[in-house]
Amino acid sequence: MSDLRSVSSNPHVRSKTTTSNIMMWVVIALLPATGFGIYNFGLDALIIILLSVASCVLSEFIYEKAMHKPITIGDFSAVVTGLLLGLNLPSTVPFWIPIIGGIFAIILVKQLFGGLGQNFMNPALGGRCFLVISFPAIMTNFVTDTYTGATPLANLKNGVEVNVMDMLIGRTAGTIGETSMLCIAIGAMILFAIDIIDYVIPFTYIITFIIFVGLFGGYGFNWSYISAHLAGGGLMLGAFFMATDYVTCPITTKGRYIYGFILGLLTGIFRIFGANAEGVSYAIIISNLLVPLIEKFTIPRAFGIKRVAKKEAK
Repeated sequence: MSDLRSVSSNPHVRSKTTTSNIMMWVVIALLPATGFGIYNFGLDALIIILLSVASCVLSEFIYEKAMHKPITIGDFSAVVTGLLLGLNLPSTVPFWIPIIGGIFAIILVKQLFGGLGQNFMNPALGGRCFLVISFPAIMTNFVTDTYTGATPLANLKNGVEVNVMDMLIGRTAGTIGETSMLCIAIGAMILFAIDIIDYVIPFTYIITFIIFVGLFGGYGFNWSYISAHLAGGGLMLGAFFMATDYVTCPITTKGRYIYGFILGLLTGIFRIFGANAEGVSYAIIISNLLVPLIEKFTIPRAFGIKRVAKKEAK
């Protein structure tokens, strides 16, 4: 029995890059958006982020301890989930909201399906959508001492003129981490520079969305209008930090293009024709659910395999 080998789940690819390395770089890349969110919304934003991260880490530790499973909080995946969840919350939510969201994201979306690598959707977005459905009034309240009006996307949907430059910088209402397109872009460049993510999914997503908004938005290819859509809401945060999640996106190249196309199409449909001004979270979650089907039809044929004609088979 000494020859028994330990078999792990796929993919079986050896690399010096570890999960904890990748997750730490994602945390570093999120720091510009996090720092600006705290600067923009104040101490409440910091507390919400810390509560979100703490609830995710503690939920993972307690669950794995209770189930007698290896403790995996050292891979920093729970920290990333908590940070992304916190950045997707308004600074006005009660402090129990990130705690409930973190517990749901880690236990129901991640751990009950086998832990890291087995979850069927992005845990942070799963937690956020659960909170939006359960507490819609709380999750859509963006009124603070600094910003008292509706979000730029809500104004855009109602035909109200918005200041695109303020949206690029982040001087707008919204969730903690989505407001500054500039800070999100800086974080994305960090991930591109160290090959944590590639261009296929985010750029296919963004280009598809631009074409859709240009065709169906009612303003043609008005770049001021399109820029406001790109800078507003969680599109950039979703495109670079959540749609590219290794676990819930396709591994085939063709599949990644299809996945990005579906993301852009769904986000456009939700924003232009839906009742809600946002739509990124639901677009990513629905696309996550379609990944097994996408990979089924895009998996490359094994080398050396030839289809046998029916006559030859007989």
